[in-house]
Amino acid sequence: MKRTRPPLGDLEHELLTILWKHGEMSAFAVRQQVNRKLKDATIRTVLRRLEEKGYVTHSVVNGAFIYRSSETAETAAAGAVQEIADRFCGGSLERLLTGLVDTGVVNTSQLALFAGKRKRKTSRDR
Repeated sequence: MKRTRPPLGDLEHELLTILWKHGEMSAFAVRQQVNRKLKDATIRTVLRRLEEKGYVTHSVVNGAFIYRSSETAETAAAGAVQEIADRFCGGSLERLLTGLVDTGVVNTSQLALFAGKRKRKTSRDR
């Protein structure tokens, strides 16, 4: 299931991170978590943009919009990594991982550790 979403701006990412951390929230509650002075209208506009991009959904509770992220941070990150692999490595995760190892971002021991953790988790899920 491939889907390409528009990239996030800095403020969009900040608000999405707040939703990942706190779960469902009103625009007012989101604004309370932002570390800069912004108007309610600005927060609502950014949340609406996030919804248009597919990162956020909302429901209406007692007349108030309650926002939630459409997916977990990990799922969004995985999608972004897949898009990077598609764009820069012809879709090859092997080429991407090789590049990460070659540049020292990840070492082979870390890769083995991650693979081992995933393998154990998959075995337990059966």
